[in-house]
Amino acid sequence: MLESHQPTPKERVALVIQYLGTHFHGWQRQPQHRSVQEEIEKAITHVMGHPVTLHGAGRTDSGVHAAAQVAHFDATGKIPAHKWATILNSYLPTDILIRASAGVSPDWHARFSAAYRRYRYTIDTAKQPNLFTRAFSWHYYHAPLDESLIQAALKPLIGHHHLAAFHRANSGRKHSWVEIQAAECYRNGSFIHIEIQANGFLYGMVRLLVGMLVQVGTKERSLTDFTDLWKDERREEVKYAAPAHGLCLLRVGYPDFPFPKEIWFDTQPLFVIGQEEAARSNRGFPP
Repeated sequence: MLESHQPTPKERVALVIQYLGTHFHGWQRQPQHRSVQEEIEKAITHVMGHPVTLHGAGRTDSGVHAAAQVAHFDATGKIPAHKWATILNSYLPTDILIRASAGVSPDWHARFSAAYRRYRYTIDTAKQPNLFTRAFSWHYYHAPLDESLIQAALKPLIGHHHLAAFHRANSGRKHSWVEIQAAECYRNGSFIHIEIQANGFLYGMVRLLVGMLVQVGTKERSLTDFTDLWKDERREEVKYAAPAHGLCLLRVGYPDFPFPKEIWFDTQPLFVIGQEEAARSNRGFPP
């Protein structure tokens, strides 16, 4: 009698992923370049014994970091979904960390189920460079930056807009419509943070946007001119992108997410250099 071969059951597993983008050519797998997607796929393949495709919530450019990227894959075998994080971390390089893993429904998708993505850009305005923050911030000391002007420039961007001015020409996307859900700029000591949340982002959008916002913060460009620039789609005037290493994919949001908030919500630490003297004084240390 012929044996009955039943298909191996599959379980969709979601991952919350952190990575240091410094030595990666972005998230997406690509020939002859190191990518985050490929490194994790190699680890999953090693465990399962056959090739696996990992689907991410979005692509990050070369050099960009992630505090809570989200991805999913379809697992076969008997490994419980919540144990995949620990298993994969034992095979991954030190610049990638799986924060947690969990089982999700078969129709859940890291990219298409996402309600928003949020990025944070960090600028260090201190006069002296700092090795311990250099990999995660743009050291901008050339001129004073007024964060209140940057905040004012961000406000009109909230809403559904055609942002072709901040869309790189070599992108494969056919349109430049983006729904920006939130945008803010705030200071911690010598650090200025710019956070932008949207349903999706254009290729290179945040870095191009920050490059122009710095012109507003230094008063090189007026608030009115900045707003007119993107409304009139004057792409030819947007010539400089902020460095990649200051950008971090802060989080991805879902209507139905199986992870507690402490796993994914705000896991990139904020630098506060410039306030250390006050902190030392409060602890009773001499200046």
